[in-house]
Amino acid sequence: MSATQNKVRSALDASQPGYSLPGAFYNDEDVFTADIEAIFYKEWLFVGPECEIPNAGDYVTLTVHNAPIIVLRDNEGKIRAFHNSCRHRGSRLCDKSRGHTGRLVCPYHQWTYELTGELVSTRFMGDDFDAEKFPLQPVHVTSVEGLLYICLAETPPDIEKFRDSITPYIRPHDPRRTKIVFESVIEEDANWKLVIENNRECYHCAGNHPELLVSLVEMALPDDARFGDEFRIMEEKGKQWDDLGLPHKPVDGGSEFRCIRLPFREGAVSMTLDGKPASKKLLGDLTEQDLGSVRAFRIPNNWHHFLSEMTIHFRVLPLGPNKTQVRTTWCVHEDAIEGWDYDIEHLSRVWVETNDQDRRLAEENQRGTRSPAYKSGPYSEVSEFMILNFLDWYRGTLEDWLGGPTKRLEAAE
Repeated sequence: MSATQNKVRSALDASQPGYSLPGAFYNDEDVFTADIEAIFYKEWLFVGPECEIPNAGDYVTLTVHNAPIIVLRDNEGKIRAFHNSCRHRGSRLCDKSRGHTGRLVCPYHQWTYELTGELVSTRFMGDDFDAEKFPLQPVHVTSVEGLLYICLAETPPDIEKFRDSITPYIRPHDPRRTKIVFESVIEEDANWKLVIENNRECYHCAGNHPELLVSLVEMALPDDARFGDEFRIMEEKGKQWDDLGLPHKPVDGGSEFRCIRLPFREGAVSMTLDGKPASKKLLGDLTEQDLGSVRAFRIPNNWHHFLSEMTIHFRVLPLGPNKTQVRTTWCVHEDAIEGWDYDIEHLSRVWVETNDQDRRLAEENQRGTRSPAYKSGPYSEVSEFMILNFLDWYRGTLEDWLGGPTKRLEAAE
């Protein structure tokens, strides 16, 4: 084993199911390297909503650790993704987060590529140069009902169960016919797993998210009678959604993904400070304002809210052991008019505040895991079961990356 693998092996051996991870998982450079190689260079990663690149030549970029990527729509309307690296000497082709272009031209020596990745123009390369040998290197990309995902692995894992499971939930909200009207990009001084863990529970909500709790029902399962009045609302709304033909029961995503439709608190119809609609114009062909929200999550880097009149998308990218980028985009119907149908402040305020509150929580959690006194503590099986699912997946993924228990046993023998 390499030094990195030995460090990860020791950390895994020290971890306990049902408890928070040992401090090395949140702070150690070698463990962070393992996270990148085993997860972020292997799994399907959320890029953003497809509506961000509606026209031929539109592109967006992102960087997955050391891998700059460009995602674009070509002249035939097909979505493609490439490593954002010129085949000449490796320079990035695009340095902006988004844009529009007819061709991809390297700013260094002007090697030029079609939107299909084909190299079509160079200078001074000689008669023997074969441009066909130097196309841009492609990246796997797919749209899941208007949500763009990429995978850097040579052979990506299956994503069809996720696609088939969540499509009936989000299709009525028609994400492809939306537009981004507000964006927030923040950097949190916390490990990406602490950011995900914080999102996977609402144990902390009552003490930290007054704006969010104007609308959000804290219960995470539709049959949890502990929540009293919220449980009653869930029963009532479930019957209404059945009549509308809208699926709402939790899907079986195992530890890989989650999707469920949950109601808002009584009197609220949207995630706004007053609970009133964020936009007058409903999404897709919807006619009912009070549809709660479809909450979708997929490992390792994204969660979403699909409401009757807007969608909110969250993307997590690790920047280092102690730093994580969180990008949030708010979308409304493509024909909605600012100042008439929606107001940016009204639409975005709840999650702007909530994101900042979560940032502070994750950063304080990070500081605590660096303490020499930090020891793993037990999770609540009632309120933090989604974290338990996430960490079961995480530990299993690292075990597979190391070779799995069977291979380790064989090596020992």
